[in-house]
Amino acid sequence: MARRVVSPWVLFIALFLLWGWTLIERHCYPDPRVLQQSQQQYWRRVPVKANRGIIQDSKGNALVIPEMASSFAVDPKLLDSKDIPLLRSIFPEEIVGRLQSGSKNRFVWLKRKVSKEEAGRIHALNVRAVRDIGEQERRYPNGRLLSHVLGFCDIDNRGLAGIEQSWNSVLYDPPGYRIIIRRPGHSIGLSAGTVEREQVMPVVTLTIDSRIQYVVEKHLGKAASENGAKWAAAICMDPWTGAILSMASWPDFDPRSRENLKKDALTNNAVSRSYEPGSTFKPIYMGIALEQGWVRTNEIFSCPARIKVADGYVAEAYPRAMGNISTAQLIVKSSNVGMAQIGIRSEKVKMYETLWSWGLGRASDVELPGVANGILPFPEQWRGVVPANIAIGQGLAITPLQLICATAPIVNGGKLMSPYIVKEAVNSWGEVVYRGAPRVMREVLTPETAKWLRGTMRSAVLEGTGRGANTAITELAGKTGTAQVAEAGKYSKNRYVASFVGFWPYEKPQYLMLLAIGEPTSGRYYGGELAAPPFRAIVEEMAEVEYYDPGRNLGEGLRKDSRKKDVS
Repeated sequence: MARRVVSPWVLFIALFLLWGWTLIERHCYPDPRVLQQSQQQYWRRVPVKANRGIIQDSKGNALVIPEMASSFAVDPKLLDSKDIPLLRSIFPEEIVGRLQSGSKNRFVWLKRKVSKEEAGRIHALNVRAVRDIGEQERRYPNGRLLSHVLGFCDIDNRGLAGIEQSWNSVLYDPPGYRIIIRRPGHSIGLSAGTVEREQVMPVVTLTIDSRIQYVVEKHLGKAASENGAKWAAAICMDPWTGAILSMASWPDFDPRSRENLKKDALTNNAVSRSYEPGSTFKPIYMGIALEQGWVRTNEIFSCPARIKVADGYVAEAYPRAMGNISTAQLIVKSSNVGMAQIGIRSEKVKMYETLWSWGLGRASDVELPGVANGILPFPEQWRGVVPANIAIGQGLAITPLQLICATAPIVNGGKLMSPYIVKEAVNSWGEVVYRGAPRVMREVLTPETAKWLRGTMRSAVLEGTGRGANTAITELAGKTGTAQVAEAGKYSKNRYVASFVGFWPYEKPQYLMLLAIGEPTSGRYYGGELAAPPFRAIVEEMAEVEYYDPGRNLGEGLRKDSRKKDVS
């Protein structure tokens, strides 16, 4: 009898039917134990809040770093009635009330980026529906130091001010994703998975030297607070490269605690504050006038106590005549009357165009937000006494950054440099996306004119209005400034800006610095008595920590009596 052979198709169909019945049974008639277990677990794909990179100074010292902080979330569906009073003991009623509103949301933030102490109290509640989800927050190891330059971020790590804002595209790494899982017998948890791509920590390296920054901020803040100033600013620059070594603004703020901050405290006065520079502007104006042939270095000027110019007057700081003085002495003694005479000679359109080419009236090209344009009146506005006022640093408004950039050509032999504060930027892929470097914008002075101006500024410190800045530590040169503040179309008689701009060592300059103190209320307001002494203190403390070889000069003009009070 022949054996029957089972067709493979029969076997295939039988297996298919068995598999189909199993699927139907499990989906339509599930095991109650399996059903109960499945109801207790879920998963959700949620973003992990953005990573953010490091900001460091030129020496590699960390200025801003990311740090893990506890953030707490809850699944309202898993809350027991006994959990509500526990949550009320820590969290506001408005948050707890939302959890009882019947929301279908399975993921609700309770509080993000809490302190370690508060995190400990929340953990101690032992509420199974509450989970600690780690997030990055920004940590500022130096506290308030460099606060205006660094800026700060919102709770989602997006930059809102300073370097944090202007370099947000580099520092901010968009969020990745993780799976939040609920397992039987466990609370909310994070899956072991990582964000969707491998990352490198972004880094923005500044040209700032945090040690110089500390010295500058210390003395600037002391001078401003002791004299009841409204604002103050200081910038230290490498005059040969345009690199910003220090940038300070007062009042400062703590980027770690901004709840009660006043708007004025957030203003970076070094780049956002426009003010009339006063006599610190005279060397710049003199340099342009010399290059244009409107004045000669060997001239003699007759300088009475005041002169009438068109519809107004220009007077000396003190109402006293200086007599016949040389062109150089106009800078050394800071003669308003003499400089006004040069202003009257100047060609309006040509001077306007030259000042514009020097960077005045337009925002400086630096890698920071909020850079102000300043105010440079159009030539048709140069009527009456205006040309004379501009020659003495009144009638125009500039930022501290614009002033120090315009002074740099005097120091470096005539080159107008583009300022920069970022040395290098590396993104999250490890790519160098920016590298700061010296950039000459144009030649604005001949080396001869620059050298002559440096000499006048050295004499101003040795024998003129800048004696308050003189020091035996190094040969220093500079210029004082005292400017009235305009209000309602007139100059105030009790509101001033005191300033000092200088460089050192004189023969081989390494540093150029400006210090401005705005609207002091102490009764002192001359640049020589208010700004020059803290300038000197900064220079001397920098020498103590060996930033440069001071090359001690014990020569003529460095006697103790050379520091007597200055009046300009």
